[in-house]
Amino acid sequence: MTPMQTEVERIIKETLRERGIDTPEQDFIMNLFDSVMATLNLGNNIKTEDMGKIRKEISSHILSNHHLLSMLRQQSAELDTLRRLSLHLSSSLDLTTVLKTVVSDAMDLLEDSRTAHIFLYNHEEDLVEFGAARDKNGAKNKSYANPRKDGLTYRVAREGKRIIVPDIHDHPIYEGTPPEWYGSILGIPLKFEKKVVGVMSISRASTGEFSDANLRFLDLLAEQAAIAISNARIHAQVRKQAKSDTLTGLPNRRALDEHLEEQIHSAHRTGHSFATIMMDLDGFKFVNDKYGHPVGDRVLRTLFNYLAQGLRTSDFLARYGGDELTLVLHKSDLPATKLVTDKITEKLQEFIFALPDGTKLNIGMSGGIALYPIHGQTSSQLLRAADEALYRSKKHERGSFTIANPPTGQL
Repeated sequence: MTPMQTEVERIIKETLRERGIDTPEQDFIMNLFDSVMATLNLGNNIKTEDMGKIRKEISSHILSNHHLLSMLRQQSAELDTLRRLSLHLSSSLDLTTVLKTVVSDAMDLLEDSRTAHIFLYNHEEDLVEFGAARDKNGAKNKSYANPRKDGLTYRVAREGKRIIVPDIHDHPIYEGTPPEWYGSILGIPLKFEKKVVGVMSISRASTGEFSDANLRFLDLLAEQAAIAISNARIHAQVRKQAKSDTLTGLPNRRALDEHLEEQIHSAHRTGHSFATIMMDLDGFKFVNDKYGHPVGDRVLRTLFNYLAQGLRTSDFLARYGGDELTLVLHKSDLPATKLVTDKITEKLQEFIFALPDGTKLNIGMSGGIALYPIHGQTSSQLLRAADEALYRSKKHERGSFTIANPPTGQL
């Protein structure tokens, strides 16, 4: 290396320090050095008056190449994030997992982000439902505030367009915002086949516009998220249909079997009991015989859903088959179970169905009760015990609920 080349290299390193580039890669320095040498066509001699020109040219090359390098690194990070997101989304059809993945990746890439939310949108009912959220400290299971009907989330959902709020204290959507709220926020529609399926919002503590690079990446992220949400919804719908009774919409026998296994596992772990109640309508056969199965189907659909309305969210009502129902009462002992069966009897007395000829149908129900673990420790044992108790009710006292015979001990 000639003395003049050494001098130029010194200028490069000095300029790098001046520009705040503390630890540049050696390859980057040498490639830049070669580029400058070739551009200026420097030989072994250089005039003193050209030193200023050299410094100016070198600074220009450094800034240009460093900016390009930064862009490439950012784009590489974006592509890597999208690649990881695609792998995560394609490996899961669980909607909750999908939504958590999206908000996490969005926040990971936007270093100055404060919160990220996704709300699912029901276009027919014009309602949004919380999907997932994350703040800078980690994932959350609820939103910071319920979306206002005239707020950003609903506007993005209805209009299907991105809304950027550089400063929430200087935007009509956030008029009257409390002083402790500050920063900027971005709302992006999640659209699948031109239909909005959700809204993603990202807030920052800082004010100002979002960069074009960030907007470009978030738009790509939104496209991936919308596809994944739609796929997860379709999968959930198919699963629900596979476990739902086509006539009444109640869970079917398959869903009942799975639920009983879950209850047994939970009860075994925590030591609590639960009740399984088999129920059958009294004298329902004459409805089908006299009025036909379409009328009988309407009676079943109306009555079964009527009974389902008064249950706790933790309880489980399934259509076992025909005019039989199975009710599973979560964490229920005998006194609590009898209160429920008394309530069912009262509700049935209030239920009246108008038949095609004007006849008012008032129908009764008999039932059999089995408790875990006294009457059985498997789903088949519990169902058999409850069914045998139901048989005794039908035989000896219709309209009553009979307790299964305990195999051991007293209730």
